[in-house]
Amino acid sequence: MKKFLLISLALWAAAGSPQAHAATLEGLRFDDAVKLANRELRLNGLGVRAIFIFKAYVAGLYLSEKTSAPQDVLRQPGPKRIQMRMLMEIGAPDIKKALVDGMQKNVSEAEWTAMQDRVAQFTRTIESIGVAKPGDTINLDYVPEQGLTLAVNDVTKGSAISGADFYKALLEIFVGDNSVDTRLKKGMLGQ
Repeated sequence: MKKFLLISLALWAAAGSPQAHAATLEGLRFDDAVKLANRELRLNGLGVRAIFIFKAYVAGLYLSEKTSAPQDVLRQPGPKRIQMRMLMEIGAPDIKKALVDGMQKNVSEAEWTAMQDRVAQFTRTIESIGVAKPGDTINLDYVPEQGLTLAVNDVTKGSAISGADFYKALLEIFVGDNSVDTRLKKGMLGQ
């Protein structure tokens, strides 16, 4: 009888405790919330980046406050995360070209010129990735006091790159006026 009571109590407690929720896209699970710089960020949305007929990665956008408006994403203060989960193998040169070219398309010539030292630092950081394989997770995190950090499978690569302007240029690749993929943009905006 005692054993039955303990099992019943355990099942009741498990049923009453909150479950960890996750969103799924292309079979990949993303947490509904993450902690970054002692702040809870919520999953704003998920999208798939397709290159021709190939699905390259699923990307999730984490923000303090959910929004479907691109300008609100770009103006929102505080920590942010872009999480990319790889669906295919992609080498650092291709990642670098996509991110750096995408940033350049979303800023003015003067802004791009002002970022050149940080672009060079970002390029070196991306090169340290080597090859991203299916299942790998790349986090592009922004913390105002530190800047942008890049981590692959929770291992930080390079050092932080300062500047809200730099992270905004990176965000614009995904949700800006000249985004790389409109379906990816809509997904990350939760539309």
